[in-house]
Order: sequence, then C-alpha cells, then structure tokens
Amino acid sequence: MVVIDAPPVRDTRRVSAAVAAAGVSSFALLYVPQPLLPQLAAAFRLDPGSASLAIGVATGALAVAVLPVAWLAGRVGRRRVILWSVVLSAVIGLLLPLAPSFPVLLVMRAVQGVAIAGFAGVAAAYLADAVGTARLTGAVGAMIAGNSVGGMLGRLGAGFAAEPMGWHGALLVVAGVSTLCALFTALTLPRTTGRPHGTQSRDPNAPDLDTTRPTHSSEHDADAEGRSHAPKHDIDAMHPTHPAKRDIDAMRRSYAPEHAADAEGRQHPLKRDIDAVHRTHPAKRDADAMGRSHPARHEVDATTSQVRGRAPEAGASGRQVSGSDGGEAAARRTAGLVAPFAVGALAMGAFVALYNAVGFRLTAPPLDLTPAAASLVFLAYAMGTASSAAAGRVAGRLGRTKALVAALLVTAAGSVLTVHPSLPLVAAGFAVLTAGFFAAHAIANAWVTAEAAPRVRGRAAGVYTLCYYLGSGVGGTAGSVVYGHAGWTWLIALTSAWLLLAVAAVLLTGRSVIPRRVTAPATVLHR
Repeated sequence: MVVIDAPPVRDTRRVSAAVAAAGVSSFALLYVPQPLLPQLAAAFRLDPGSASLAIGVATGALAVAVLPVAWLAGRVGRRRVILWSVVLSAVIGLLLPLAPSFPVLLVMRAVQGVAIAGFAGVAAAYLADAVGTARLTGAVGAMIAGNSVGGMLGRLGAGFAAEPMGWHGALLVVAGVSTLCALFTALTLPRTTGRPHGTQSRDPNAPDLDTTRPTHSSEHDADAEGRSHAPKHDIDAMHPTHPAKRDIDAMRRSYAPEHAADAEGRQHPLKRDIDAVHRTHPAKRDADAMGRSHPARHEVDATTSQVRGRAPEAGASGRQVSGSDGGEAAARRTAGLVAPFAVGALAMGAFVALYNAVGFRLTAPPLDLTPAAASLVFLAYAMGTASSAAAGRVAGRLGRTKALVAALLVTAAGSVLTVHPSLPLVAAGFAVLTAGFFAAHAIANAWVTAEAAPRVRGRAAGVYTLCYYLGSGVGGTAGSVVYGHAGWTWLIALTSAWLLLAVAAVLLTGRSVIPRRVTAPATVLHR
C-alpha cells in the first residue's frame, strides 16, 4: 500500500510538540480516575465493575462523539476543534472534584469524554495536513508518545496525590497540569493549508499545484457549466501543429490494448515505442520542469495512459479511476481498513481492562500495596512511549502486517506474565504488554491514515477512534466485571482471546488486500 506524499507546510518539531502537549492534557484527564478506582469504590460503595464506569462512561462518550466531531472539524477547521477540545476538557477537569455524587461525576465524565473527542478524533488527520505523508508516521508516533506520557503522568500524579489529598485533591492536581499543557497547545499549534469544506488555501502568485483535479478523459471535457476542462484546453491549444500532439494523436489512432503483446506473449514493438516516447519526448521533459502538478504534465500522463489502453490510477493526488477499476480500488481500500479497526477495538479493550483491574489486585491481598505504591505500575507507560516512537521504523523493516502481529503477540505474552502473584513478574508483565500495545496502536493508527483516500482520511481516522474507544469503554468495563466475579486469571484468559482475534484479523487482511502500483515518490507501509 502506498500513499503519495504531500509537501509539509509547517516545521515538524513545532507541530509535533503542540500536538504532543494536547495529547498529554487529553489523556491525563481521560484516565485520571483509573488509579483512583479502589478509592471511588470505597467512597461510593461500588464493586469493581461499577467503579470502572468512571473510565467507561468517558471513553464511551468519546467513541459516540468522535464521528460527529470529525464532521464538524471538516466544516470549521481541525485546528479550531483541537483547541476547543483541550480547553473545554481541562475546565471540566477542574470542576470534576466538586461532584457531589457518583452519578453526577459520571455525567461530568461523559461531557468531558465528548470534549476530548475533538482531539482524539481529529489529531491524526490534522498531522497529515500539517507535515505531509513522508513524515506522518514519525509525527503520529510522537503524538501517541505524548498520549502515553499523559496517561502515565495523570495516573502517577493521581496515585501519589490520593493518599495525602484524597481522590478530590488527586483529580484537581492532574487537572491543573493538564490546563498548563492545554495553554501551551493553544499558543503554539500552527494553522495548516487545509481549509473547511475540503478547500485549500493558495498563494495566487504561486504555480498551479492543484492535485485534486482529475486528469483528462472524455467525460472531463467540460465542467457542470459547460466550460472546457483546463488540461483539455491546454492539449487542444497545441493542435494541430505541436509535435507532441501529432505524435500522441498518431499513436492513439494506431494503438489498441490488444497490441500490447503478440501471440507468444512478447511485448509489441509499438508498445515499446510508446514507452520510449513517453520517457524521452521533449514535451515530457518540459512538463517535468514545470512540476508534476502542472496541467500540461497531467495531460501528457493522462493521454499516454489512454494510448496504453488503461485509465489513470487513483492516488493521493486525486486522480480518478473509472469503471470497474475504481470499484476494485475502493474495495481494496475498504478491506485494508478492517485490520486496524479490529486492532483498535480488541487490543484497546484488553489493555484498559487490565489497567482498570490492576489497582484492585495490587491493593488487595497478598500484595497489599498502598495507593501510591500501586500507582507505580503506570511507570510501564514509559515503555509505551518508546515503543510507539519506534513503531514506524519497525514497520518499515518488517512490513506492517508482521510488525503489527508481533506487537499484538508481545502484548498477549506480557499479560500472561502477570498471572503469577509475584510483584516483580506483575511489573515486568505490564512493562511488556504496554510496550506491545502502544507499538500496535501506532502501527494501526498510521495504517488507517495511509490506507484511506485523502478526501476521506478524516472520516477514516474518526472510525478508527470510534472503534478504539468503544473497545476501551465496553471492553474495559466488561473486563472489570469479569475480574470482580472470577478473578485475575479469567481476566487474562478473556483479554488474551481478544488479542488473538485481532491477530487473526490482521493476518486475513494482509493476505486479501493487494498493494496498489506506485505512481510517485511515496511513503510505503508494507504489509
């Protein structure tokens, strides 16, 4: 699978820093109740499954809101939605300790989840606009690293503050830190060239770089108002005296697709001649000098494609595929998104279920840790920070299917290590499973952004986020219920089954989707 690169419009480090700060703020707030679940259960007389709703309600609301918010971002701008998201979620975080009862706290958490959806559902698409696909995997890795740092700091801060300050003070401390990160994002997040309604800003004195205009075919001769299509107008202007026009017309008249090979399968001489002209003709060199996006270049490529007997392929530049080829390309794209969506739902469900229940396990016999000591398990998020940042390099070496399967199996292996009641093994198991999960999440997230067509990239990212947080809300709560009724071993059995189902989805998708032809320099995520 390939993606045509788009030129970056902003300094990558500034963009990555601003988005990472937003990730720290958002995910510190989203998961801050997790180390406090035993305290919430004791304060409101809840079982583990009911207490885990403090996490599940927020992530479930986020999942429900992410697609509407992604649609809204397409209308008002992704940057604006991200800014409103981080500011509003921080304000709700500051008010959360004032909740007089658990139902009120759940309502406030639901509203906070909707606010966080503005960042979670839009950030990856914003990065694609801001840095271009050549640097996208690294930028997404930095974003997810910020998410993991936020999750770790929020949990650690809440865990350490809970003992001297109670759960009210713990929530307030984390909300204060998140507010500072939100302010940093508001001051540094740059605008991109992307504009609402799919339009793009452009310097009127700059050369034509419109890569969304389709190349010429017969149905493109005129627009809806009857005006001549720009590339068609250019090629007609060369007629009848331009050498390139005479050469191309002559070849079009004399060449048919069945001439591509003779009866013995050898390439037809005329096909070789056409290829040679396409590579060496002066008009082709002139178009290269003018740039790949110039209408004359579009017309030379499109006309040569017609002479060869095929339609131009669709790519990130917006070139269209007609007929059955377009349907097949769309089907391949859709099939290619099954694996990351499955990983988002199943792996996230397993991951949150384990972290929801671990606080209860560590503070209960035989381990009997204090809340501050139990919260040290969240230091394992440092492994997630490192693995998510390295995931792009691993996928480049192994191919994304193998890398994603390996990351999921590492996650399952780490969870199995935690079955033993030894504290060192539990800590090591969480370090391993966290590293595996965040690597899988980074690869799956970049997979969605790379596989989706540019015009639907924001919606595809939104669907991935929907699956991801539905897994968190439903899977996390279901896992906590299983732990409360059957214990840790049965929870590990359940989450391991979910991870193996995700592996099966990745393997099936990797075998069924055929990579598209490379049409320009691109960032390649191999399956």
